Amino acid sequence: MKLLLIEDNPQLAHWLEQILKEHKFSVDIAADGEIADQVLRDENYDVVLLDLMLPKLGGKHVLRRLRERHNGVPVMILTASGSIDEKVECLGAGADDYLVKPFEVRELVARIKVLIRRQTPDKAAEIHCGDLVYDSNTRQFAVAGNLLALPAREHDVLEILMLKQGKTVSKTALMKGIFSLSEEPSADAIEIYISRLRKKLEPSSAAIMTLRGLGYLLKQKDD
Repeated sequence: MKLLLIEDNPQLAHWLEQILKEHKFSVDIAADGEIADQVLRDENYDVVLLDLMLPKLGGKHVLRRLRERHNGVPVMILTASGSIDEKVECLGAGADDYLVKPFEVRELVARIKVLIRRQTPDKAAEIHCGDLVYDSNTRQFAVAGNLLALPAREHDVLEILMLKQGKTVSKTALMKGIFSLSEEPSADAIEIYISRLRKKLEPSSAAIMTLRGLGYLLKQKDD
């Protein structure tokens, strides 16, 4: 899961980044509205966390430009303003959720998970591919009821494939999904992660297929 945190307070941004990484989220940070607007034109995210009081370009303008480009990424407003009028305005402009600072980290993480779950086909807490199960609440995988322990990068790749189950995911999309802006994306690394995942899924009825020139597809093995 890849998040964009748009926050101009460096201390708060750093604190939130560490907290979210502890919950297995990959986090990019934009410190002003203009940078955020450009990043959102170039990158894809699962959820955007947006402060309203930003330098150079306000949060409401960032949100409006995003929706004018028909980008449907879920946006959660994080703001110190508890004004009902402002909340109504932001939701009307296309925000999906609104959380007033200060907030409990547990509530923030829970709301992020809800926004992500809304993007899955059946919006269920558990997603199945054969006997491979993904629990969106705990973000854990299990095969035939047994937890599947995965290193962070392999977990991220399988998570993307599971949430896009039945759809082909390009190597480029996987690179954008697991590498942050501060890292150098590696196509070779993706191939290594896929290879390792295939070995770990051998006992499972789920398999990762390669569609040459297109990408990867998670599906249930043919009987």
